[in-house]
Amino acid sequence: MRIIAGEAKGRRLFAPEGRDTRPTADRVRESLFGILSPRLEEARVLDLFAGSGALGLEALSRGAKSAVLCDRAEAAGRAILRNVSLTGCTEKVQHLRCDWRAALRRLRGQKFDLVFLDPPYDEPGLYAQALEMLGQMDLLGEDALIVLERTVRKAPRMPDGFRVCDSRRYGDTAIDFVQREGKPCA
Repeated sequence: MRIIAGEAKGRRLFAPEGRDTRPTADRVRESLFGILSPRLEEARVLDLFAGSGALGLEALSRGAKSAVLCDRAEAAGRAILRNVSLTGCTEKVQHLRCDWRAALRRLRGQKFDLVFLDPPYDEPGLYAQALEMLGQMDLLGEDALIVLERTVRKAPRMPDGFRVCDSRRYGDTAIDFVQREGKPCA
């Protein structure tokens, strides 16, 4: 696993030890960030189930302004800190090692332009719960885009106020692009 493009291009990243984390494959990240590239410049990014932090760090490498990387697992926390140091993004990263709900409460008052949600596949209800809490706590910027990474076998329920604008499939992985209702899909 490595940073694919931008300032930190080619830097190898460490994945958390154990089986609790599924790092996003390089080819999926490359395709995803090709789609996201117009949105990255100066974006405020939240990676709520960060694992290694690869998605947030890729966004920073490609021009994002800041990233909050959150994961409750100790192994993920160690990998995130190591990867932040390796990519030279220390000044732009806020690392939260806690449950996603606690993280969102701590982030009250901030706004995010791009949010990555990649919770454990065996907890599909977390997508809707996280979207609802993001909306309730007013953490989304005006034209925020939420990127859901999930298994192709089951699409998550969209809570009121959110809609899937686009979906892509990469083998067993699906990526859904979600925005608040009333916003043009971009």
